[in-house]
Amino acid sequence: MIKRPLWLTVGFVGGVGATVYAQARVRKLAHHYTPPVVVNRVTGNVRTLGRDVRDAVREGRTAMREREDELNADLRRGRSGPRSVRSR
Repeated sequence: MIKRPLWLTVGFVGGVGATVYAQARVRKLAHHYTPPVVVNRVTGNVRTLGRDVRDAVREGRTAMREREDELNADLRRGRSGPRSVRSR
């Protein structure tokens, strides 16, 4: 006879606990998508992307200058053509 009230209480407490937990998760998730939070996240991502693009362009220009210097040095020595052909 004690089993029914016990399981009723366990079910009630479990339901209340799950509801409180779900409400907390929903509030946290809703806050995560409020306009100020989204703006801050997007702004940070755009800044990071801009920094990465600038670094890539800088690295590409450096590699281009180095290769151009190599080609000019080869021309001054009287060599022409790619290095792979020249080394054969």
